[in-house]
Amino acid sequence: MEKTTKKSTKTTANKKSVKPKAEKAVAVKDKQEVAVKPKNEIKTKEKKEVAVKEKQEVQVKEKQEVQVKEDKVPEVKIRKQVLFVASEAQPFCATGGLADVCGSLPKEIKREDPSIDIRTIIPLYSNIPYCFRKDFKYIGHIYVTLSWRKEYCGVFEYDYEGIKYYFIDNEKYFKRDGGEYGYFDDGERFSFFSRSVLEILPTINFFPDIIHVNDWQAALVPTYLKTSNWDWRYDKIKTILTIHNIMYQGRFGKQILTDVLGIDQKYAGIITYDNDVNILKGAIVTADKIITVSPTYAEEIKTPEHGGGLHEIVKQNAYKLRGILNGLDYDFYNPATDKVIYANYDADHLENKAKCKELLQKEFGLEVNPDIPVVGFCSRMNMYKGFDIIKCSIERLIGELGIQFVGVGSGDKEYMDFFNYLNNKYPGKVHVSLGYSLEIGKKIYSGADIYIMPSLTEPCGLSQIVASRYGVVPIVRETGGLKDTIRDFGCLGGGNGYTFANASVNDFEYSVRRAVNDFKDKAEWKKKILTVMGIDFSWKKTAKEYIQTYIEL
Repeated sequence: MEKTTKKSTKTTANKKSVKPKAEKAVAVKDKQEVAVKPKNEIKTKEKKEVAVKEKQEVQVKEKQEVQVKEDKVPEVKIRKQVLFVASEAQPFCATGGLADVCGSLPKEIKREDPSIDIRTIIPLYSNIPYCFRKDFKYIGHIYVTLSWRKEYCGVFEYDYEGIKYYFIDNEKYFKRDGGEYGYFDDGERFSFFSRSVLEILPTINFFPDIIHVNDWQAALVPTYLKTSNWDWRYDKIKTILTIHNIMYQGRFGKQILTDVLGIDQKYAGIITYDNDVNILKGAIVTADKIITVSPTYAEEIKTPEHGGGLHEIVKQNAYKLRGILNGLDYDFYNPATDKVIYANYDADHLENKAKCKELLQKEFGLEVNPDIPVVGFCSRMNMYKGFDIIKCSIERLIGELGIQFVGVGSGDKEYMDFFNYLNNKYPGKVHVSLGYSLEIGKKIYSGADIYIMPSLTEPCGLSQIVASRYGVVPIVRETGGLKDTIRDFGCLGGGNGYTFANASVNDFEYSVRRAVNDFKDKAEWKKKILTVMGIDFSWKKTAKEYIQTYIEL
């Protein structure tokens, strides 16, 4: 019994010792499981965080790819068809700066963006040179409705420097010996032209996205488009009006509204103003976009001083107004290649500019002397160009400074008579050619030292730009495009000419005296010539702004 008891006791003891071990093992296992569980949770959490991070990176990458695509959108060429409408264009017919712009801007737009199909249309004047006319191709003819009239309209086309030109033929309106403008029936002539532009579109099989019209002579196009009935092919057409000078508005008696223009009386509010038919006003109201030829001028025409009576109308339509500075055709105006001037030169070879001055002095009957400053102008002669200022000061400047004075242009009889008087009173010191001449103008640009533009108002002005291109230092009044293109030499950071703010004789004379005094220092004057020749006034930047405007429409 005793053995059994001992054995039983031993067994019980063994059982007791096994139980704590088992419990200990379970406890250890539980502890390990508890320890593993947080680790697993941490790993799971880490995996989730990695997944979230990867998802965020994918989203960021996708956003970046979308942004890259969005950034590339402006580079996509949007094909546009544009019909450019004007009453004159170089080299076919020209009376001033309008022709320079209309002859060069379409070409530069096409060069900058070949995907734009831009074409130009002008009247077929009888004075268009035969060297061009002989190659014009007859397309066809129609009869244009102008109120109760049915007028013949022939259509010719001609390709020139990459641009297709259309010419509107009607000898009753455009076969005139006295030039392009200034006839009693100008209202009827250019009403016919504007109406023809729209009615020949089926004939030339060209329905553009945009019709871009210039000045009052073409400004009836947007008004006709909005006030007449046209078929569905005309529905997409938008219009742009460029105002080159708001002072020329196409104002006529109200009686021509229905009898000549053929516009219903119910639309009289669109095109009449101040008890007259005002063609430019009608276009300001009906065009989809309005452009002026400089940013400053876009602001100035909102004021009574520069708005020509239309400032309130302009302000009402300011939401569609912008200013784009004109450029210059650097191929047409290039002293290095110009065949009209006496000798070719550029900024690196200025010795031939001195030769141009010498030959200009000889041709104009002036004293040949390189030390005498030649002051010149090439301009239409009217009060807006500052000719009253010139008239009141030029004799004093000739007498006191000993300058030579040259010029070319036509305009108001008052000023032409004055320059005839100057020619007779100051032989050997003054030579002003009366009548528009591009050839004489280019010779003046090549041979003059100083160029004057004391304009009361100047939408853009090309003359100061041409003068700079040919190395003639400009003197300008700070208005319109003159302010946008010429900075005074005394400005902080330097300038490219002489400027004055007030339209006064004293301020103008002071600027001329400054220039003549600086001219005496030949080394410094040469630096000024190089400075003005070095400014880029080409069409490149301007063309991009027009293209952007086309795309926005």
